Amino acid sequence: MFKAVEGEMSGSESAIATWHKDRAQEDAMGPSHVPIWRQMIGLVEEADLSDRSVLDFGCNQGGFLRTLHALRPFRFGLGVDIAVESLAAAQAMKGSLPLDFQPADRLAQHDGRFDIAFSHEVVYLVPDVAHHARQVLAALRPGGVYYAATACHTGNRLWPLWRRLIEERSRLEFPDRSLDDYAAAFHEAGFSVGMRSFGPGGFAPYKPHSDSDYYPTVEDRMYAMTDAKVLFRLVKAE
Repeated sequence: MFKAVEGEMSGSESAIATWHKDRAQEDAMGPSHVPIWRQMIGLVEEADLSDRSVLDFGCNQGGFLRTLHALRPFRFGLGVDIAVESLAAAQAMKGSLPLDFQPADRLAQHDGRFDIAFSHEVVYLVPDVAHHARQVLAALRPGGVYYAATACHTGNRLWPLWRRLIEERSRLEFPDRSLDDYAAAFHEAGFSVGMRSFGPGGFAPYKPHSDSDYYPTVEDRMYAMTDAKVLFRLVKAE
């Protein structure tokens, strides 16, 4: 699964408290991602999820599943993550929605359960993307689909900056990967691999630049969404 930075969680590399070292940044991450999640959901080809079971890999505080259910209601959703405090927050915020949140190491208990799976900016964090691909493939029913979005790859001109900022803020170690690395791993696991650019999705907000910004210029912000960010559509054979 993910690999925690040594010393952040004693006695385990499969669990952390929160993804961000700063709890305030952790709490702010979900709300800031809602416009991007909505854009991602708009690209999903499956319009009716009412009878589907959904997996969110790397769910953090559960915001993606809550957003998805508001836009395209589904029968059941499971979010998995290694951040135990974030999972607790997700459980507390789910209300009456048909959701559950569990540690990522329990995913093997759900083989063949899901019709559709999602991850948003998670695949770059997994230490072994080939293992991750096999793991999600096993969790899907025949014909199931996995949508995985990422702009974190070596072909992104902003990646050196992003890598430095992520290393400073997060509790996780991660390798450098190209889009070819991701595509090959999913193909070799048995998925039929399709991909598209994330593309523009409404108006991007302007913020004055600071040294902590992932987007040094307006051009960089536009580039990241229209050119760097990719959505994989990965289909398990019937």
